[in-house]
Amino acid sequence: MTRIRDDWHWQTEVLVTSGATEALLDCFLGLLEPGDEVVLLEPVYDTYVPVIRRIGAVPRSVRLVPPTWSLPRDELAAAFSPRTKLLVLNSPMNPAGKVFTLDELSFIAQLVERHDAFAMCDEVYEHLVFGSARHIPLMTLPGMRQRVLRIASAGKTFSLTGWKVGYITAPAAMMRPITKAHQFVTFTTAPNLQHAVALGLGFDDVYFQGLGSALARSRDRLLSGLGALDVPVLPCDGTYFLVLDVSRWLRPGEDDVAFCKRLVVDAGLVLIPMSAFYESAPPRHLVRACFCKEDATIDAALQRLQTWLAKQGR
Repeated sequence: MTRIRDDWHWQTEVLVTSGATEALLDCFLGLLEPGDEVVLLEPVYDTYVPVIRRIGAVPRSVRLVPPTWSLPRDELAAAFSPRTKLLVLNSPMNPAGKVFTLDELSFIAQLVERHDAFAMCDEVYEHLVFGSARHIPLMTLPGMRQRVLRIASAGKTFSLTGWKVGYITAPAAMMRPITKAHQFVTFTTAPNLQHAVALGLGFDDVYFQGLGSALARSRDRLLSGLGALDVPVLPCDGTYFLVLDVSRWLRPGEDDVAFCKRLVVDAGLVLIPMSAFYESAPPRHLVRACFCKEDATIDAALQRLQTWLAKQGR
């Protein structure tokens, strides 16, 4: 389990929510006012932008650069302004599968501090990292203790997606307006679920350190199968998702949404168009596949894709 600090005041700096999506809403409602600017890193989880706009705040999106999902530092620095209230950081990142490095996080922390802003860290995939990648909470970096809140999810941590229990950790000054918002969004979360999650969070660190192993094996199974079919795949160091480049199979004028619809009908496969995770002018040749599946499901999907590709002449 990620241990942030041993000096947290649990009654004033931790809030239990009905899932991490509610936690996101509470944080946006509690911290943002109309006209505030929010720096986002695209591709961006699709809950963020609609809520920010509904509040009257202004999203300022900075696009990570595929295929490596590199951080464009000049563009990120330029996105900050005197009206910047918040930066939202999702790491490990849905949908790109990127895990931000210590060097990248240090750069982000410097910008947050320089502009007297706050950071909201969506870290629900914190334990689902693979290979040499390591999840580092931004909160643990120098100067970030009083500027950062983090969101976690029992549904992701324990792979019990129906157990909608999220939790926010934040300094008391940040937590007070978030708690007020929470009271009028979801008053409470089922106590028995909270007891079960509390028991699970007390497991030994070895349990949490091993959570990524099974997912890494599933990722590698899908990655290997796609490689054998000569389907280009972008790097993935965490989460449940692989991003595929389907440029070769797009028809003239066809975008990722139309391609995904065609694949459902022609191959019985459901992929997610990556354009759903962009504000404007998205890439139209990328789609997302989910690998938190049993081996038989992954194998069946690969077989269907192989059959479909054979009809396309690859």
